[in-house]
Amino acid sequence: MIRFEDVSVTYDGAAQPAVQGLDFEVPEGELVLLVGPSGVGKSTLLGAVSGLVPHFTGGTLRGRVTVAGRDTHTHKPRELADVVGTVGQDPLSHFVTDTVEDELAYGMESLGLAPDVMRRRVEETLDLLGLAGLRDRPLATLSGGQQQRVAIGSVLTPHPQVLVLDEPTSALDPAAAEEVLAVLQRLVHDLGTTVLLAEHRLERVVQYADQVVLLPAPGAAPVLGSPAEVMAVSPVHPPVVALGRLAEWTPLPLTVRDARRRADGLRERLAGQEPARGTTLFTGPLPDSRPPTTRWRIRKTPAPTPARTAEVQALSVRRAGIDALRRVDLTLAPGETVALMGRNGAGKSTLLNTLVGLVAPTSGSVRVGGLTPHRTAPRDLVRRVGLVPQEPRDLLYADTVAAECTAADADAGAEPGTCRALVSDLLPDVTDDIHPRDLSEGQRLALALAIVLTARPPLLLLDEPTRGLDYAAKSRLVTILRALAAEGHAIVLATHDVELAAELAHRVVLLAEGEVIADGPTAEVVVASPSFAPQTTKILAPQQWLTVAEVREALA
Repeated sequence: MIRFEDVSVTYDGAAQPAVQGLDFEVPEGELVLLVGPSGVGKSTLLGAVSGLVPHFTGGTLRGRVTVAGRDTHTHKPRELADVVGTVGQDPLSHFVTDTVEDELAYGMESLGLAPDVMRRRVEETLDLLGLAGLRDRPLATLSGGQQQRVAIGSVLTPHPQVLVLDEPTSALDPAAAEEVLAVLQRLVHDLGTTVLLAEHRLERVVQYADQVVLLPAPGAAPVLGSPAEVMAVSPVHPPVVALGRLAEWTPLPLTVRDARRRADGLRERLAGQEPARGTTLFTGPLPDSRPPTTRWRIRKTPAPTPARTAEVQALSVRRAGIDALRRVDLTLAPGETVALMGRNGAGKSTLLNTLVGLVAPTSGSVRVGGLTPHRTAPRDLVRRVGLVPQEPRDLLYADTVAAECTAADADAGAEPGTCRALVSDLLPDVTDDIHPRDLSEGQRLALALAIVLTARPPLLLLDEPTRGLDYAAKSRLVTILRALAAEGHAIVLATHDVELAAELAHRVVLLAEGEVIADGPTAEVVVASPSFAPQTTKILAPQQWLTVAEVREALA
């Protein structure tokens, strides 16, 4: 169905190809998973299938890409629209209408389908993706995850032969991600749809793949094989595979169920031991004074009793006729990392926006560093609280990474090189002269995080901070956030990434319908929740291990 024949893509001004040596075939009616570290060209490969590369992005495509017999080099995206449906990393930028139902119908209108066919397919898609209750909602009022589901639905309604998806579950809560993946499975198995998707959260998708294509490094030739074969050699892999490697299980398990069947011996080895959990304190030089090459060093030691960095009392927010938050109470202490979790639309982003002053309370109060955020001028608030939003491009304006970092240092009054050192810690391979628009979604997120961290605000807020990050970049992010917490920064993460919460958070706050339904230590909250428990916890239950790192330390 999809054929790559010795394909390479080189963008204008680039020193080397974004991808090269692509020579493989995606059979009809299979789900093929594309994996690899951030920045290796996954989005470029997907764009070549839909024709967006090179017709929209520019650059030079050598070799040949065919989809259902059509050469994407000679067929523009509109000439492939009836056979290829594409969902990008940023669904909001692709919407062309105002409401959910109109967006689902738009693609079919463009293809000239009959009104009765359009109506039936819209209703089917609303039911498939759990969007029926949102059909009349303006797209701008939806949460990030809801927008993602609408974007997927908008390309499903024309019934394309091929679906190309870039990070399709990145903004979805665990339950919603399962629903979307179940839909993709149904399309593959029942309708013979060919699905090619890229995803960093492999713990969600690898077990559904028929084949895996690994791009191991920028410009490197791809590795194609079964999921178990590729995961055995892949530098990026989910916790279940990491645990299998640690325990030397052969073949490697890809699902929690398979791993549990083999875990009796590992549980016996861990019996009587307790996970080594404690507050991590920073013992190296402060980030605003360290040279760019200095690394942050972490040691474990009890934390001092902290004061309050922020306090939320009886907070309620009503937006567009909807109660986004209902009488929320929350106290944040210096050095504390809190994960906000819950279904899409539960109010996580709204709570972050009230803490940073972008949304005013309908009732109740919010205090950050002694200030009321929505009544404080931004220039005064920036040194008290910083927000890394879901859409990192909102913070990026300059033409190069170097210019963004220079501006961030100046705005924060920081030593020159502070921002650039943070970028280097998160993404070592990003050079100064790259334009932010040429970065992957995960790379732009890391750059935005570095810009916010440059001001070293006592309260740091992150909305889906691992969206688009591979496991290596996520590990570097965890190291930096731990060091910041050890310095005394309070950190709040709104996240669907249960593995991140298990690795980093001291507390988890669960929201549902705008209300706090659980607030407690991470181990207590996530272990008790089937939806939000990490893979290691599910595999080794009833023992309460959260991460592979905890298990590795105990075995050592």
